[in-house]
Amino acid sequence: MTVREMQAQELAMKAIHKESQFILDVRNPSDFEEWKIEGEQLKHLNIPYFDLIDGVEDILDQIPSDQEVLVVCAKEGSSVMVAEMLAEHGRNVAYLKGGMKAWSEHLVPLKVGNLADGGELYQFVRIGKGCLSYMAVSNGEAALFDPTRMTEVYLEFARSINAEIRHVLDTHLHADHISGGRMMAEQTGAAYWLPPKDAAEVVFEYKPLQDGEKVRIGSTTISIEALYSPGHTIGSTSFVIDDQYLLTGDILFIDSIGRPDLAGLAEDWVGDLRETLYARYAELSDDLTVLPAHFMIMDELNEDGTVAKKLGNLYRDNHGLNMSDEAEFRTMVTKNLPPQPNSYQEIRQTNMGKMLPDTDKQREMEIGPNRCAVR
Repeated sequence: MTVREMQAQELAMKAIHKESQFILDVRNPSDFEEWKIEGEQLKHLNIPYFDLIDGVEDILDQIPSDQEVLVVCAKEGSSVMVAEMLAEHGRNVAYLKGGMKAWSEHLVPLKVGNLADGGELYQFVRIGKGCLSYMAVSNGEAALFDPTRMTEVYLEFARSINAEIRHVLDTHLHADHISGGRMMAEQTGAAYWLPPKDAAEVVFEYKPLQDGEKVRIGSTTISIEALYSPGHTIGSTSFVIDDQYLLTGDILFIDSIGRPDLAGLAEDWVGDLRETLYARYAELSDDLTVLPAHFMIMDELNEDGTVAKKLGNLYRDNHGLNMSDEAEFRTMVTKNLPPQPNSYQEIRQTNMGKMLPDTDKQREMEIGPNRCAVR
Protein backbone atom coordinates (compact mmCIF):
# COMPACT_ATOMS: atom_id res chain seq x y z
CA MET A 1 0.00 0.00 0.00
CA THR A 2 1.16 3.53 -0.73
CA VAL A 3 0.86 6.45 1.67
CA ARG A 4 -0.92 9.56 0.49
CA GLU A 5 -0.66 13.15 1.66
CA MET A 6 -3.81 14.81 3.05
CA GLN A 7 -3.93 18.59 3.00
CA ALA A 8 -5.47 20.57 5.87
CA GLN A 9 -8.22 21.80 3.51
CA GLU A 10 -9.46 18.27 2.85
CA LEU A 11 -9.54 17.46 6.56
CA ALA A 12 -11.30 20.76 7.31
CA MET A 13 -14.06 19.87 4.85
CA LYS A 14 -14.44 16.47 6.47
CA ALA A 15 -14.85 18.11 9.87
CA ILE A 16 -17.29 20.74 8.58
CA HIS A 17 -19.43 18.25 6.65
CA LYS A 18 -19.33 15.71 9.50
CA GLU A 19 -17.66 13.02 7.45
CA SER A 20 -16.07 9.99 9.07
CA GLN A 21 -12.31 9.85 9.59
CA PHE A 22 -10.12 7.69 11.83
CA ILE A 23 -7.12 9.64 13.20
CA LEU A 24 -4.01 8.13 14.76
CA ASP A 25 -2.40 11.00 16.67
CA VAL A 26 1.22 10.19 17.54
CA ARG A 27 1.95 13.24 19.70
CA ASN A 28 2.57 13.00 23.44
CA PRO A 29 -0.62 12.32 25.44
CA SER A 30 -0.41 15.68 27.25
CA ASP A 31 -0.34 17.56 23.93
CA PHE A 32 -3.19 15.45 22.57
CA GLU A 33 -5.38 16.00 25.63
CA GLU A 34 -4.86 19.76 25.53
CA TRP A 35 -5.57 20.19 21.82
CA LYS A 36 -6.66 17.84 19.07
CA ILE A 37 -8.51 17.86 15.78
CA GLU A 38 -12.23 18.17 16.49
CA GLY A 39 -15.19 16.88 14.50
CA GLU A 40 -18.44 15.01 15.14
CA GLN A 41 -17.49 11.97 13.05
CA LEU A 42 -13.75 11.99 13.76
CA LYS A 43 -12.47 9.08 15.84
CA HIS A 44 -9.10 9.29 17.60
CA LEU A 45 -6.44 6.93 18.82
CA ASN A 46 -3.50 8.53 20.62
CA ILE A 47 -0.30 6.45 20.66
CA PRO A 48 2.92 8.47 21.09
CA TYR A 49 5.49 8.10 18.34
CA PHE A 50 8.18 6.91 20.74
CA ASP A 51 6.06 3.84 21.50
CA LEU A 52 6.03 2.99 17.79
CA ILE A 53 9.68 3.40 16.83
CA ASP A 54 10.25 -0.35 16.91
CA GLY A 55 7.12 -1.13 14.91
CA VAL A 56 3.34 -0.90 14.82
CA GLU A 57 2.53 -4.60 15.27
CA ASP A 58 1.23 -4.11 18.80
CA ILE A 59 -1.45 -1.60 17.73
CA LEU A 60 -2.68 -3.21 14.51
CA ASP A 61 -5.74 -4.63 16.27
CA GLN A 62 -6.73 -1.03 17.13
CA ILE A 63 -6.33 0.25 13.56
CA PRO A 64 -9.32 -0.22 11.22
CA SER A 65 -8.68 -2.19 8.05
CA ASP A 66 -11.86 -1.10 6.27
CA GLN A 67 -11.22 2.67 6.06
CA GLU A 68 -8.42 5.14 5.55
CA VAL A 69 -6.37 6.03 8.62
CA LEU A 70 -4.95 9.54 8.96
CA VAL A 71 -1.72 9.81 10.97
CA VAL A 72 -1.09 13.15 12.66
CA CYS A 73 1.89 14.59 14.52
CA ALA A 74 3.16 18.05 15.42
CA LYS A 75 5.00 18.97 12.21
CA GLU A 76 4.61 15.98 9.82
CA GLY A 77 7.86 14.01 10.07
CA SER A 78 6.85 11.42 12.66
CA SER A 79 3.47 10.85 11.04
CA VAL A 80 5.09 10.00 7.69
CA MET A 81 7.23 7.30 9.30
CA VAL A 82 4.32 5.76 11.21
CA ALA A 83 2.12 5.90 8.12
CA GLU A 84 4.72 4.05 6.09
CA MET A 85 4.94 1.32 8.74
CA LEU A 86 1.15 0.91 8.74
CA ALA A 87 1.12 0.78 4.93
CA GLU A 88 3.63 -2.05 5.01
CA HIS A 89 1.03 -4.00 7.00
CA GLY A 90 -1.61 -3.41 4.35
CA ARG A 91 -3.45 -0.50 5.91
CA ASN A 92 -4.90 2.32 3.81
CA VAL A 93 -3.02 5.31 5.24
CA ALA A 94 -2.56 9.05 4.82
CA TYR A 95 -0.62 11.62 6.82
CA LEU A 96 -1.56 15.22 7.53
CA LYS A 97 0.67 17.51 5.47
CA GLY A 98 2.39 19.94 7.83
CA GLY A 99 0.93 18.26 10.92
CA MET A 100 -0.80 20.19 13.67
CA LYS A 101 1.21 23.25 12.66
CA ALA A 102 -0.61 23.34 9.32
CA TRP A 103 -3.93 22.53 11.01
CA SER A 104 -3.52 25.48 13.38
CA GLU A 105 -2.82 27.90 10.52
CA HIS A 106 -5.40 26.79 7.96
CA LEU A 107 -8.18 29.22 7.02
CA VAL A 108 -11.41 28.26 5.24
CA PRO A 109 -13.12 31.20 3.46
CA LEU A 110 -16.92 30.94 3.43
CA LYS A 111 -19.58 33.36 2.20
CA VAL A 112 -21.84 34.59 4.99
CA GLY A 113 -24.25 36.59 2.86
CA ASN A 114 -24.91 39.56 0.61
CA LEU A 115 -24.66 43.26 1.35
CA ALA A 116 -26.50 46.16 -0.23
CA ASP A 117 -26.10 46.81 -3.95
CA GLY A 118 -24.16 43.67 -4.72
CA GLY A 119 -21.69 43.60 -1.85
CA GLU A 120 -20.68 40.40 -0.04
CA LEU A 121 -19.48 39.37 3.41
CA TYR A 122 -17.07 36.47 3.90
CA GLN A 123 -16.00 34.61 7.03
CA PHE A 124 -12.56 33.00 7.33
CA VAL A 125 -12.74 30.01 9.67
CA ARG A 126 -9.45 29.07 11.31
CA ILE A 127 -10.83 25.69 12.15
CA GLY A 128 -7.89 24.34 14.16
CA LYS A 129 -7.64 27.38 16.41
CA GLY A 130 -11.25 28.59 16.56
CA CYS A 131 -10.45 32.07 15.22
CA LEU A 132 -12.87 33.87 12.89
CA SER A 133 -12.05 36.82 10.66
CA TYR A 134 -14.12 38.66 8.07
CA MET A 135 -13.94 40.47 4.76
CA ALA A 136 -16.66 42.85 3.59
CA VAL A 137 -16.54 43.63 -0.14
CA SER A 138 -18.28 46.28 -2.23
CA ASN A 139 -17.51 47.46 -5.76
CA GLY A 140 -13.95 46.20 -5.76
CA GLU A 141 -13.05 47.51 -2.30
CA ALA A 142 -12.74 45.48 0.90
CA ALA A 143 -12.55 45.90 4.66
CA LEU A 144 -10.89 43.16 6.72
CA PHE A 145 -11.80 42.45 10.35
CA ASP A 146 -9.70 40.65 13.00
CA PRO A 147 -7.23 39.12 10.53
CA THR A 148 -4.83 36.41 11.63
CA ARG A 149 -1.09 36.53 10.90
CA MET A 150 -1.62 34.32 7.80
CA THR A 151 -1.99 37.43 5.65
CA GLU A 152 -1.31 35.75 2.30
CA VAL A 153 -4.67 33.95 2.53
CA TYR A 154 -6.54 37.27 2.59
CA LEU A 155 -4.38 38.77 -0.15
CA GLU A 156 -4.95 35.77 -2.43
CA PHE A 157 -8.68 35.76 -1.73
CA ALA A 158 -8.97 39.51 -2.43
CA ARG A 159 -7.13 39.02 -5.72
CA SER A 160 -9.43 36.14 -6.65
CA ILE A 161 -12.50 38.40 -6.35
CA ASN A 162 -10.77 41.48 -7.81
CA ALA A 163 -11.00 43.48 -4.61
CA GLU A 164 -8.55 45.91 -3.04
CA ILE A 165 -8.24 45.91 0.75
CA ARG A 166 -8.72 49.52 1.89
CA HIS A 167 -9.37 49.14 5.63
CA VAL A 168 -8.17 46.68 8.29
CA LEU A 169 -9.92 46.73 11.67
CA ASP A 170 -9.31 44.87 14.93
CA THR A 171 -12.20 44.67 17.39
CA HIS A 172 -9.72 44.72 20.29
CA LEU A 173 -6.13 44.02 21.28
CA HIS A 174 -6.04 40.23 20.93
CA ALA A 175 -4.47 38.01 23.57
CA ASP A 176 -4.88 34.49 22.16
CA HIS A 177 -3.53 34.95 18.65
CA ILE A 178 -1.23 37.32 16.81
CA SER A 179 -3.09 39.88 14.76
CA GLY A 180 -2.25 40.29 11.09
CA GLY A 181 -3.76 43.77 11.07
CA ARG A 182 -0.61 45.86 11.06
CA MET A 183 1.10 43.57 8.52
CA MET A 184 -1.95 43.67 6.25
CA ALA A 185 -1.95 47.46 6.37
CA GLU A 186 1.75 47.56 5.50
CA GLN A 187 1.31 45.11 2.62
CA THR A 188 -1.72 46.83 1.08
CA GLY A 189 -1.49 50.48 2.12
CA ALA A 190 -4.83 50.09 3.89
CA ALA A 191 -5.77 52.11 6.96
CA TYR A 192 -5.33 50.14 10.20
CA TRP A 193 -7.97 50.87 12.83
CA LEU A 194 -7.74 50.04 16.55
CA PRO A 195 -9.86 50.99 19.58
CA PRO A 196 -7.79 53.74 21.26
CA LYS A 197 -8.48 52.47 24.79
CA ASP A 198 -6.78 49.20 23.84
CA ALA A 199 -3.95 50.94 22.02
CA ALA A 200 -2.47 53.06 24.81
CA GLU A 201 0.78 51.07 24.75
CA VAL A 202 1.15 50.32 21.04
CA VAL A 203 4.35 51.57 19.45
CA PHE A 204 3.07 52.06 15.90
CA GLU A 205 0.69 54.42 14.14
CA TYR A 206 -2.98 53.53 13.78
CA LYS A 207 -6.34 55.17 13.16
CA PRO A 208 -8.45 55.39 16.33
CA LEU A 209 -11.85 53.70 16.28
CA GLN A 210 -14.40 55.81 18.11
CA ASP A 211 -17.97 54.91 19.04
CA GLY A 212 -20.15 55.77 16.06
CA GLU A 213 -17.25 55.94 13.59
CA LYS A 214 -18.33 54.98 10.06
CA VAL A 215 -16.01 53.32 7.58
CA ARG A 216 -17.25 53.07 4.01
CA ILE A 217 -16.13 50.81 1.16
CA GLY A 218 -17.15 50.85 -2.47
CA SER A 219 -18.98 53.48 -4.44
CA THR A 220 -22.28 52.20 -3.06
CA THR A 221 -21.11 53.08 0.48
CA ILE A 222 -21.82 50.07 2.63
CA SER A 223 -21.77 51.46 6.14
CA ILE A 224 -19.63 49.81 8.81
CA GLU A 225 -20.36 51.48 12.13
CA ALA A 226 -18.29 51.08 15.30
CA LEU A 227 -20.12 50.28 18.53
CA TYR A 228 -18.12 50.66 21.75
CA SER A 229 -18.68 47.43 23.68
CA PRO A 230 -16.16 46.97 26.53
CA GLY A 231 -15.87 43.96 28.80
CA HIS A 232 -13.45 41.52 27.19
CA THR A 233 -11.02 44.42 26.99
CA ILE A 234 -11.57 48.04 27.99
CA GLY A 235 -11.57 49.10 24.34
CA SER A 236 -13.53 46.24 22.75
CA THR A 237 -15.50 47.56 19.79
CA SER A 238 -18.20 45.79 17.78
CA PHE A 239 -19.23 46.57 14.22
CA VAL A 240 -22.68 46.80 12.70
CA ILE A 241 -22.36 46.19 8.96
CA ASP A 242 -25.09 47.21 6.55
CA ASP A 243 -27.71 47.04 9.34
CA GLN A 244 -27.59 43.24 8.92
CA TYR A 245 -24.56 41.90 10.75
CA LEU A 246 -23.08 42.40 14.22
CA LEU A 247 -19.38 41.58 14.52
CA THR A 248 -18.99 41.05 18.27
CA GLY A 249 -15.25 40.37 18.55
CA ASP A 250 -14.63 38.41 21.76
CA ILE A 251 -17.55 39.89 23.71
CA LEU A 252 -20.31 37.50 22.60
CA PHE A 253 -20.03 34.04 21.06
CA ILE A 254 -22.66 31.60 19.84
CA ASP A 255 -22.53 29.33 22.88
CA SER A 256 -20.69 31.48 25.41
CA ILE A 257 -19.56 34.98 26.36
CA GLY A 258 -16.19 36.72 26.53
CA ARG A 259 -13.86 36.53 29.52
CA PRO A 260 -12.76 39.80 31.17
CA ASP A 261 -9.50 38.70 32.78
CA LEU A 262 -6.79 38.58 30.11
CA ALA A 263 -5.34 41.94 31.18
CA GLY A 264 -5.59 40.97 34.86
CA LEU A 265 -8.59 43.23 35.46
CA ALA A 266 -11.53 40.82 35.72
CA GLU A 267 -13.07 42.50 38.77
CA ASP A 268 -12.73 45.91 37.12
CA TRP A 269 -14.18 44.91 33.75
CA VAL A 270 -16.98 42.52 34.72
CA GLY A 271 -19.39 45.44 35.10
CA ASP A 272 -18.52 46.66 31.60
CA LEU A 273 -19.08 43.15 30.23
CA ARG A 274 -22.55 42.94 31.78
CA GLU A 275 -23.42 46.45 30.60
CA THR A 276 -22.47 45.56 27.03
CA LEU A 277 -24.33 42.23 26.98
CA TYR A 278 -27.42 43.22 28.95
CA ALA A 279 -27.85 46.86 27.89
CA ARG A 280 -25.93 47.93 24.77
CA TYR A 281 -26.60 44.77 22.77
CA ALA A 282 -30.13 44.46 24.13
CA GLU A 283 -31.03 47.71 22.40
CA LEU A 284 -30.04 46.34 18.98
CA SER A 285 -32.34 44.56 16.56
CA ASP A 286 -32.97 40.87 17.25
CA ASP A 287 -32.62 40.31 13.50
CA LEU A 288 -28.93 41.20 13.42
CA THR A 289 -26.75 38.20 12.57
CA VAL A 290 -24.07 37.78 15.23
CA LEU A 291 -20.60 37.06 13.85
CA PRO A 292 -18.05 36.47 16.65
CA ALA A 293 -14.25 36.47 16.46
CA HIS A 294 -13.98 32.93 17.86
CA PHE A 295 -15.80 29.67 18.39
CA MET A 296 -15.07 27.10 21.12
CA ILE A 297 -16.67 23.88 19.92
CA MET A 298 -17.55 22.40 16.53
CA ASP A 299 -21.23 22.38 17.49
CA GLU A 300 -21.21 26.15 16.97
CA LEU A 301 -20.66 25.69 13.23
CA ASN A 302 -23.70 25.77 10.97
CA GLU A 303 -24.21 23.09 8.32
CA ASP A 304 -22.34 25.20 5.76
CA GLY A 305 -19.39 25.68 8.14
CA THR A 306 -20.12 29.30 9.03
CA VAL A 307 -20.42 30.49 12.63
CA ALA A 308 -23.41 32.82 12.79
CA LYS A 309 -26.73 33.18 14.59
CA LYS A 310 -29.44 35.80 15.05
CA LEU A 311 -29.03 38.02 18.09
CA GLY A 312 -32.59 37.28 19.19
CA ASN A 313 -31.83 33.55 19.19
CA LEU A 314 -28.78 34.11 21.37
CA TYR A 315 -30.81 36.06 23.92
CA ARG A 316 -33.08 33.02 24.03
CA ASP A 317 -30.46 30.24 24.04
CA ASN A 318 -27.11 31.56 25.32
CA HIS A 319 -26.80 30.97 29.08
CA GLY A 320 -24.47 33.94 29.47
CA LEU A 321 -27.25 36.28 28.31
CA ASN A 322 -29.85 34.87 30.67
CA MET A 323 -28.49 35.42 34.16
CA SER A 324 -30.81 37.83 35.98
CA ASP A 325 -28.79 37.57 39.19
CA GLU A 326 -25.86 39.97 38.77
CA ALA A 327 -23.90 38.36 41.60
CA GLU A 328 -24.18 34.97 39.89
CA PHE A 329 -23.01 36.56 36.64
CA ARG A 330 -20.01 38.14 38.37
CA THR A 331 -19.04 34.84 39.95
CA MET A 332 -19.27 32.98 36.65
CA VAL A 333 -17.03 35.38 34.71
CA THR A 334 -14.45 36.02 37.44
CA LYS A 335 -14.21 32.70 39.31
CA ASN A 336 -15.28 30.05 36.77
CA LEU A 337 -12.62 30.76 34.16
CA PRO A 338 -10.85 28.29 31.86
CA PRO A 339 -7.03 28.26 31.71
CA GLN A 340 -5.59 31.36 30.12
CA PRO A 341 -4.34 31.13 26.52
CA ASN A 342 -0.80 29.93 25.95
CA SER A 343 1.74 32.80 25.94
CA TYR A 344 -1.07 35.35 26.14
CA GLN A 345 1.14 38.01 27.69
CA GLU A 346 3.70 37.60 24.92
CA ILE A 347 0.93 37.69 22.31
CA ARG A 348 -0.40 40.95 23.77
CA GLN A 349 3.12 42.43 23.70
CA THR A 350 3.51 41.32 20.07
CA ASN A 351 0.19 42.89 19.11
CA MET A 352 1.35 46.12 20.77
CA GLY A 353 4.48 46.07 18.60
CA LYS A 354 6.77 45.69 21.62
CA MET A 355 7.94 42.20 20.58
CA LEU A 356 8.95 41.05 17.11
CA PRO A 357 9.14 37.23 17.30
CA ASP A 358 10.10 35.28 14.21
CA THR A 359 7.62 33.00 12.45
CA ASP A 360 8.61 29.85 14.34
CA LYS A 361 8.23 31.65 17.66
CA GLN A 362 4.83 33.02 16.63
CA ARG A 363 3.66 29.50 15.82
CA GLU A 364 4.89 28.27 19.17
CA MET A 365 3.10 31.11 20.99
CA GLU A 366 -0.22 30.29 19.34
CA ILE A 367 -0.20 26.51 19.78
CA GLY A 368 -3.28 25.25 21.60
CA PRO A 369 -7.03 25.85 21.67
CA ASN A 370 -8.92 29.13 21.78
CA ARG A 371 -9.59 30.16 25.39
CA CYS A 372 -11.33 33.52 25.11
CA ALA A 373 -14.73 32.41 26.37
CA VAL A 374 -16.67 31.63 29.55
CA ARG A 375 -19.36 28.95 29.36
